[in-house]
Amino acid sequence: MSRSMSRHLAVSATVVATLLGGLVQATSASADPVAPDAAAAAARAAARAAFEANFESASKVRPPSPDLEGVDAALKAAMANGAPGAMARFSGPEGVRTRTAGVRDRVSGAPMDTAARFRIGSVSKTFSSVVLLQLVDERRLELDAPVNRYLPGLLPDDRITVRHLLTHRSGLADYTDAMFAQTVPGFEAVRNRVFSYQELLNLSLASPRTTEPGAAYKYSNTNFVVVGMLIEKATGRSVGTEYERRIFKPLRLRNTSYVHPDTRIEGLHARGYLHPDEAGLPLVDSTEQTVSWAQSAGAVISSTEDLNTFTTALMRGRLLSPKTLEAMTTVTPTDATNTRFYGLGLRRYDLSCGAQVYGHTGTVQGFYTYAFSTRDGRRSLSAMANTSNRGAANTALGGTLEAAFCGKKPAVAGSPSERGFAPVAPAEADLAERR
Repeated sequence: MSRSMSRHLAVSATVVATLLGGLVQATSASADPVAPDAAAAAARAAARAAFEANFESASKVRPPSPDLEGVDAALKAAMANGAPGAMARFSGPEGVRTRTAGVRDRVSGAPMDTAARFRIGSVSKTFSSVVLLQLVDERRLELDAPVNRYLPGLLPDDRITVRHLLTHRSGLADYTDAMFAQTVPGFEAVRNRVFSYQELLNLSLASPRTTEPGAAYKYSNTNFVVVGMLIEKATGRSVGTEYERRIFKPLRLRNTSYVHPDTRIEGLHARGYLHPDEAGLPLVDSTEQTVSWAQSAGAVISSTEDLNTFTTALMRGRLLSPKTLEAMTTVTPTDATNTRFYGLGLRRYDLSCGAQVYGHTGTVQGFYTYAFSTRDGRRSLSAMANTSNRGAANTALGGTLEAAFCGKKPAVAGSPSERGFAPVAPAEADLAERR
């Protein structure tokens, strides 16, 4: 995307946000107080229509075509680093492009299939964030209010706000660090276990806090356990029900589900394979599990097509008011590379060509996932490799972003799998890993 187009879109988006901010406020004020969902939905629908009309006129600069050879190379690089298979789906103005490599099932030898469902790990955090931010739009929650206002006495510090949870700045320790200190034994200990949210939070509270509230970014799955608790407190319904009624059904995500604590992935799916910490030991089939250790932090199941649909709809304003989407996409750095940032349950990656993409990464035992879209929602990529505890495979899979959004670049020195798409730094970790 050119700088002139970026400026044009930014100004246009600001105009839309300004115009529609009043619409959201007016609709909310005149709505029946017992039906805030309908008021917020009407405002979001109007925002969506204006947003899409705005970008229709503004998007005259043609983005680079995806480098499909580069996507192929990234998938093969993930396999070379330990993934049995990998796949990617890109959607853009030129249509949909898919690529696969390897197998989705090591026993049957079934090839990887972009229609297959899989566990998306921490990409679930963006789903949870959307639900919570819709509640903000409906004035059931406030971003800068203390969590303890809504869940009295839950946290040991009244300074921890809802925003701190969504931005990973609460200072709450990540309970998964100790849980998976030994990767395979830790996984087997929780594979079939069913936790309550409170039990998971208690595991975190047993460890010292990592930062003062708001002081620094420190990724923690605990934050989104508390997000789940807030959603259920504010709505009186389960997180799974809220996913379904607010996201899955409206967007017709037919291959997306939250089945906690069922262990199965129904229908066509990829099997996941976990690398043990010790080199030379066989992979562990980790497909069946409750994912109760994650829940609203990482237990959603989806497909590449549904993830493209979700990130596209989110960026096009179909799920949140302009004001709330602006807050969600307001980011701060997560490391020293100046290429990676975090907003409200949303990552932003700044690619080598200047493109900025929004979405999330995901790690759950046996699966790595990337699901990202441009800010205008016109180009989206979802990619998955069916392994985990293998950081090099995760880093290689991230190369699909450069290839898809930046197009062809000159080859760099090294093997054919080391084309010019390689990320500038290792993949970010959503879950403690040892290899």
